Amino acid sequence: MIIDRQILRLAVPSIISNITVPLLGLVDLAIVGHMGHVQYIAAIAIGSMIFNIIYWLFGFLRMGTSGMTSQALGKRNLPELMRLFLRSFSVGLLIALCFLVFQWPLRWLSVTLMHPSTEIVPLVHVYFNICIWGAPAVLGLYSMTGWFVGMQNTRIPMAVSILQNMINIVVSLALVFGFGMKIEGVALGTVVAQWSGLLMALGLWFRYYRKLLRYGAGWRGVFVRNAMLRFFSVNRDIFFRTVFLVAVNLFFTSFGARQGDLILSVNTLLMTFYTLFSYVMDGFAFAAEALCGKAYGAGDGRQFRKVCRRLAFWGVLMVVLFTLVYAAGGRSFLGLLTDEVSVIDAAMPYFLWALLIPLAGVAGFIYDGIFIGITATRGMLVSSCVAAACFFVFYFLLVSFLHNHALWLSLIAYLLMRGVSQKIYLDKTCGI
Repeated sequence: MIIDRQILRLAVPSIISNITVPLLGLVDLAIVGHMGHVQYIAAIAIGSMIFNIIYWLFGFLRMGTSGMTSQALGKRNLPELMRLFLRSFSVGLLIALCFLVFQWPLRWLSVTLMHPSTEIVPLVHVYFNICIWGAPAVLGLYSMTGWFVGMQNTRIPMAVSILQNMINIVVSLALVFGFGMKIEGVALGTVVAQWSGLLMALGLWFRYYRKLLRYGAGWRGVFVRNAMLRFFSVNRDIFFRTVFLVAVNLFFTSFGARQGDLILSVNTLLMTFYTLFSYVMDGFAFAAEALCGKAYGAGDGRQFRKVCRRLAFWGVLMVVLFTLVYAAGGRSFLGLLTDEVSVIDAAMPYFLWALLIPLAGVAGFIYDGIFIGITATRGMLVSSCVAAACFFVFYFLLVSFLHNHALWLSLIAYLLMRGVSQKIYLDKTCGI
């Protein structure tokens, strides 16, 4: 079907982009792992987590831009497409400027919350002090990626992600092993890769979309009150929705760690099953943002429902595929991730929870894409709030006798409730 081809045309490049994202962190860890001191690994792990959380919270720059852009494209409103690009990009740079101006209190707050050992605090400071200068590139690229997705173009973000990883590898290796730098070389490699990605994205924008510049002359209408109110209203909901997601993820990691290093290792290992599934489903969510937003913007309810049905088909197909692969792989799959037999043995009693992740989580990914596309972001906020409340209630009611099983049961209930809540909200509120 034509719609299936459109979905795959958008989803596959996004999936490839998603897979390349963690490589930036993995390359850093691989390099510092050969420096001779475990403190370097710990410092990179803490530093990377700090920036991952910060940038995750500001992911609304991508998601909000994607939905509004796809709707403007559906309406064939070319001046609004240009205004959205300028508006989102400018807001991203303004937020990044705030990061740079307030980097010292931000560093203090981040390190205090992460609470690393005193031995690695100076190394974390070095990493933070350098990587913070990549904030304008990261947030600017967030805005541009959302705009490209809204324009039904996921190939440019894919190309940028691949370029970033290649540059990060080359520059980091050169600075560390060629010029004798330590953690500062790894940090500089990351920043160079981030700015290279932004410059490449800008170059590709000018190559393929420079004709839109005629609609942005004088920046008229970019910062008008009503447009800015809508922009921040959409992004406010996404921001607080992300806060709930971050809270659940941090709680899951923190309370797993309280049960000892072995359980922490087990949970980290099994969460890889969720991570792999999310890389693929995020690709279909991107397709949902672009196609549903375009149909919604054009006022084509029939096309919108057709896209939703085909997205549901692909979601079910991915659930079946991933569940079968995980079930067939079992212990062998865990063996690919670690050679610690004690960790694998300890993980097996919890393996069933990992098998339930695709089934419980699929609807949340698809509906996130749909809601972003139609900018029904209040529904995303409400569903995340309900799901997070469900997670904490389940955990504190069951932890006294289920222990780590309570943590996994709560996670499955949280994933399931996100999809259920979004389904109810879409049917009752949006009326599409």
